[in-house]
Amino acid sequence: MLDFRAKNDTKNPVSDFSGRRKFLIIFMMGCMVTLIGRAVDLQVLNKKFLQEKGDMYLVDDEPVSAYRGMITDRSGAPLAISTPVESISVNPRELKIDDKNQLKHLEKQLTATHPDVPLTDAQKAGVIEDYKKQKLLKISQMEHLLNLPKGKVLDILHDDSHKKFAYIAHQIHPALSEQVKALKLVGVYFDREFQRFYPTSGVAAHLVGFTNLDDVGQEGMEAGYEDTLKGTAGSKRVMRDGLRHIIEDVESINEPVSGKNIELSIDQRIQSLAYRELQAAVNENHAKSGTVVVLDAKNGEVLAAVNQPTFNPHVRASLKENLYRNRAFTDIFEPGSTIKPFVAAAALEGGYVTPNTVFNTNGSFLIGKHVVKDVHNYGSLDLMHVLKKSSNIGVTMMALKMPPKYFWGVYKSLGIGSSAETGFKGEAKGRMLDYKEWQDFDRAVMSFGYGMNVSAIQLARAYTALADDGILHSISLIKRDEDDKPRRVFSANTAKTIRSMLENVIMKDGTAYEARVDGYTVAGKTGTVKKANESHGYGSSTYFSVFAGMAPARNPRLIIVVMIDEPSAGKYYGGLVAAPVFSKVMTGALRLLNVAPDQETTMPILLTRHAQ
Repeated sequence: MLDFRAKNDTKNPVSDFSGRRKFLIIFMMGCMVTLIGRAVDLQVLNKKFLQEKGDMYLVDDEPVSAYRGMITDRSGAPLAISTPVESISVNPRELKIDDKNQLKHLEKQLTATHPDVPLTDAQKAGVIEDYKKQKLLKISQMEHLLNLPKGKVLDILHDDSHKKFAYIAHQIHPALSEQVKALKLVGVYFDREFQRFYPTSGVAAHLVGFTNLDDVGQEGMEAGYEDTLKGTAGSKRVMRDGLRHIIEDVESINEPVSGKNIELSIDQRIQSLAYRELQAAVNENHAKSGTVVVLDAKNGEVLAAVNQPTFNPHVRASLKENLYRNRAFTDIFEPGSTIKPFVAAAALEGGYVTPNTVFNTNGSFLIGKHVVKDVHNYGSLDLMHVLKKSSNIGVTMMALKMPPKYFWGVYKSLGIGSSAETGFKGEAKGRMLDYKEWQDFDRAVMSFGYGMNVSAIQLARAYTALADDGILHSISLIKRDEDDKPRRVFSANTAKTIRSMLENVIMKDGTAYEARVDGYTVAGKTGTVKKANESHGYGSSTYFSVFAGMAPARNPRLIIVVMIDEPSAGKYYGGLVAAPVFSKVMTGALRLLNVAPDQETTMPILLTRHAQ
């Protein structure tokens, strides 16, 4: 009996496990039922409530604009800078007066505001009507603040082509933008952007260029260095309300990276000087247009490049291409007699002539069926006097002494017919006929600057080979200490000999006495070029007036090229139209750069002027 009771007191392990399993199953099923019930409650029974909560707050990513890099002159003076502004856009669906969602939201607010004493339908209608009137008034106030035509915004709201988005104003000053924000109009959005400002206006407009409304470079250095200047936009996470207004910045995702600044080789003082003198010359001579280029003779930097007519980069509503293109880089012309020093240098360098070689010009020279003429019968001329009198016959005789391939090769080495590779958008290459196609008369006309085309910057570059003792320099619009691509074209002796001869061009009986600069020796050459017409001939009354020169002639510091297109005030010779501009710009530029005078004969005059 005792043993039997002991066995009955022992628990059954199988029965115990089965009970626990039942409990777990019941518990899990209970949890599942609870979760399903909650899901049904949230997604079915209280769906409307959750949607309203979701409409109240929305996390979104917002782009952050980057500052565009600044463009400065060589001393850091700003030529193009960006200032923060805002653009204003509208969502017509949200801004329209009878937007159903907004009116429904307003009704809910009215009901929630007066839970104890509900408003009648007539009262609600009155409040809604007042709301519409207030909205119309605010829209009118916004148009007035932004100086928009009356009714402009309403027209957008009724235009089906603007369903979700339309800009109404760009580049609005932040203070004015805040006044518009204060109106608290639903459906009006504000985005930060940058406005490009050009402190020198038209003075450097052709060179610097401009950007469009999206702050993307369109012309000039703005376009050429777009990748350097533009920077990289960032992004941030923001909290928006149900009307998509930003109510809070949550976090920064990517910081914007500002564009890099570029420092031009331009000296703003010389740029302004050249601009002023060119403008005066174009007006005085009733010319079609004009260009001045100033180069550093030692390293090829562009210190100034100006054009007339010019434009205001801040006002571009009706701007045409002929106003904003940089003629110094993009326009080509036949250089005329300004090319003659290179013919003399080539003949001298190749041993085909000496400084004492005599040319019997006699007024005309027959080449096959063609005749080359001079303005006067100069008789017998040595090399220096051929340049001084600008004899077409003299340089023709020199050209015919040289083999075509050699003659062409010298021009080619000077960059004639090739781009100056400045990186400027739209830069011209120029044109020159291949020597294999040359006839004798082709050599003749090319010796006095016809049958080829150059830009003002290409012509100025060629003169570096004479100015820096035979070294041709590359051209740079970016500030640099020295040229990393110099190339010898002539021997130092040849370059110095030609420079010495060109000093005589500036004397009283030369062709460019008006190019003289008090206190400094000057070497240069005039060009009076008949313009080609549409029938591939040459007009009898339209000219390019050109002068190219350097100073001080004994050790040149600056090279200046002046080109005046179609002067029409009774004079057209390069020595009378372009040379005076050269003189004024060179005089001012040398003094700005503190270049010491080198001509004792005019030193007292110069010193007296400084004393005054």
